[in-house]
Amino acid sequence: MVAVRYQTAFKLYPYEKVPAQSGPVQRHPVVIIGGGPVGLALALDLGKKGSPALVLDDHDGAGQGSKAICFAKRTLDIANRLGASGPMVHKGVVWNVGRVFHGDGQLFTFDLLPEEGHRNPAFINLQQPYFERFLVDEIRAAQNAGAPIEIRGRNRVTGVTVKGDHARVDVDTPDGPYQLEADYLIACDGARSPTRDMLGLSFDGRVFEDNFLIADVKMKADFPTERWFWFEPPFEGAGQSALLHKQPDDIWRIDFQLGWDIDRASELDPDRIRARVDAMLSSQTGTVPDYTLEWTSIYTFQCRRMERFRHGPVFFAGDSAHQVSPFGARGANSGVQDADNLAWKLDLVLKGLADDALLDTYATEREFGADENILNSSRATDFMTPKTNLSKLFRNAVLSLANTHAFARPLVNSGRLSVPCSYDGFDGFGPDAMDGPKVTRPGTTCVDAPVDNGFLLDHLEGAFTILALGGTAPAPVKAHGITTKIVHVATPGPALTDRYLGAKDRAVYLIRPDQHVLARWDDYDAAAISDAIATAIGKG
Repeated sequence: MVAVRYQTAFKLYPYEKVPAQSGPVQRHPVVIIGGGPVGLALALDLGKKGSPALVLDDHDGAGQGSKAICFAKRTLDIANRLGASGPMVHKGVVWNVGRVFHGDGQLFTFDLLPEEGHRNPAFINLQQPYFERFLVDEIRAAQNAGAPIEIRGRNRVTGVTVKGDHARVDVDTPDGPYQLEADYLIACDGARSPTRDMLGLSFDGRVFEDNFLIADVKMKADFPTERWFWFEPPFEGAGQSALLHKQPDDIWRIDFQLGWDIDRASELDPDRIRARVDAMLSSQTGTVPDYTLEWTSIYTFQCRRMERFRHGPVFFAGDSAHQVSPFGARGANSGVQDADNLAWKLDLVLKGLADDALLDTYATEREFGADENILNSSRATDFMTPKTNLSKLFRNAVLSLANTHAFARPLVNSGRLSVPCSYDGFDGFGPDAMDGPKVTRPGTTCVDAPVDNGFLLDHLEGAFTILALGGTAPAPVKAHGITTKIVHVATPGPALTDRYLGAKDRAVYLIRPDQHVLARWDDYDAAAISDAIATAIGKG
């Protein structure tokens, strides 16, 4: 990716020399490489559970440039559990609605969250540096409350060696190199992961033969806060597709599809970029408002993943493990789900409540999640950029039908937007012992709903939780060193009934610490709940 101009970076963790740099090699329970959204979310989650986490980042704050900008509801729900979602939603541009155009005509609109009763919206647009800043703010608050989290800025990892049950890490700093060891090393160091290269691991997949121009434009404009996507846009120089949506601080993200055989240097000429932006703006408003180019880049995207996400004591998460196209907002969002999945399992293993084998389920579940995202991303890209005459004929026929026939609109693929991953049929989940709504079956993530004192997800605090609906409040279950939390709603409202009870008048759900439904029953059964916990932590 070639950038022309950058936005201001946040220096959140400036370099400070620590005694460990000149002392004997220290061993840490968890070392995280990379201070992006995934690494920071993982460190915050571990630290709030009381498990130590050390983050090594080769910079001293949030990265430069726009990077990820679309954060999905599932990510916001995770951030809410970690205490960081409030400022994100406040700063971000909230949106639920998108519009799809073909040429100069609108095909249809869609609403990603048409139902009420959720704390968080379907999406916010928020520049990645802000997202990282708000995570660091919460990390600082957690540190002040005693959470064992440390971030070392300008600590660049130069070598990783697996030594049996741990990893040896070489680190370079402004004061010279030092070494440390990690019981568990988590690589969250991006698509070009140096850790992956140091270990000689492959990153296989598909490179798409197309180039896209990103232009982040600062301007005052009256466009609604929606996602607008054009197939074969009518404005000059836009290519086969274009995308427009708003970010905070009066920044608008514009993407133009340029094709494969291009001169990158020529296409990044500011005058050429301005000509494209002028054509788009004038086609929508009849005039060209004053604007500045804040950040521009050309990218060619890929859909790739590692064969395995775990290699002994070394784990890979986020873009270091899997990479998808930006259409669908599945990159950073799926990476935060990686952190959400891994944190509670690491915590249990570090506390001696589960065997190391539990960590294998991180790889199994998140490799499945990566495959799901890659499949959706590849399908979107193939629809947007058909590679054969037959596929282009199909694409154009679908677009033509979608204008007047609702049945064709689900076939239009401008990027299937990020949704939570469900682990249907995976080992580690308990029984579905009630005829309940499909949306909250075991394996799915909990759906939010209003309750008397806020929203349901506010009460699922990152621990094994019994959610009891109707009847009387049950007692906590103590099993395998774990004591469950209890959330009891004696009189569920309509949304909670619709999403969790269906035709039943009572139900008991067991929820994993990452808010996935582990099991459900018609009524409380302490022995069955104990068995389900054992299954979840690998002792069943």
